[in-house]
Amino acid sequence: MNPIRITESDSRYDHLELMTVHQILNHMNQEDKGVPDAVQKVIPQIENLVQVIIEQMRQGGRVFYIGAGTSGRLGIIDASEIPPTFGVGDDKFIGLIAGGDGAIRKAVEFAEDDIHQAWKDLEKRNINEKDVVIGIAASGNTPFVIGGIRQARSHGLKTGALVCNLGSPIAREAEFPIEVVVGPEFITGSTRLKSGTAQKLILNMISTSVMIKMGRIKGNKMVDMQLTNTKLVERGVRMIMMATDIDERNASELLEKHKNVRKAIDEFFATKKN
Repeated sequence: MNPIRITESDSRYDHLELMTVHQILNHMNQEDKGVPDAVQKVIPQIENLVQVIIEQMRQGGRVFYIGAGTSGRLGIIDASEIPPTFGVGDDKFIGLIAGGDGAIRKAVEFAEDDIHQAWKDLEKRNINEKDVVIGIAASGNTPFVIGGIRQARSHGLKTGALVCNLGSPIAREAEFPIEVVVGPEFITGSTRLKSGTAQKLILNMISTSVMIKMGRIKGNKMVDMQLTNTKLVERGVRMIMMATDIDERNASELLEKHKNVRKAIDEFFATKKN
C-alpha cells in the first residue's frame, strides 16, 4: 500500500459530530487561516507558470484547465469568469472536467479513472503547441489528469500542475508544477475544504496576472469588462467619469455609443486632443 498522502492524512480534530456549531465554525476558520501562508510559499512556482502562459498567449495560445470533481469545477469557474471580467473570448481559458459538462453539477462515477479521456477532450478542441495545459488535482494522483498532462507534454505542449501533495505523479509529469501543501483537512480527506480554497486562490492569481500583463486592465480598472447588467453599466459610467472628469450624462452617452469603457475613454481623449 502507498504511504498516506497529506491530503488523506487524519484531521487534527475528532468527534466532530459532538461539537457545537460554534466550535465547528471556529475550528474550520482556524484551519483556513493557514491557507494564504501555504500559497505565499509557492509564489515562485506560480510565477514560473504565469510567465510561460504569458509567452504562449502572446503567440496566440490558450490555457486549458483539466481536473476531476472539485478541482475540475474550480478550473471551469475560473475559466468562465475570464470573458466577462476582461472582455476576451471564451476560447482563451477553457476548463475541462472528467465526465463532461454534466459532472459540473453531479458526480460521474469513475470518470476520473480514465487515463485516456482528457487527451481525447483536448484533441476535440484542436489543441496545439501554442497552448498550455494545467492539471488540477488536490491528490496529484488522478488518472484523468495524469494522462492529459502526459500526452500534452509528449506532443510538445507546455504543462503545469496544481496539486496539494509533495512529489505526486501529476507534479512529476508536469513541466511547471505548483505544490501547495495546506495539511490535513478538517474532515479527513475532504479536499473541497482547505485544498479547494488554496486552488481557488492560485487560479485567481494565475488568470488575473496573465490578463493584466496581456493589457486587459488600465490602472486598476476592468476597462474591457462585458456590460452584461445594470450594475456593470453603472460601474462603467463611474470609470469614465473618474478617468475623464466629465459628468454622468456625458459619460453615459459615451458608454452607450461605444459599449466599452476603454473605447469610450480613448475617444474622449482623442477628441480633446484634436
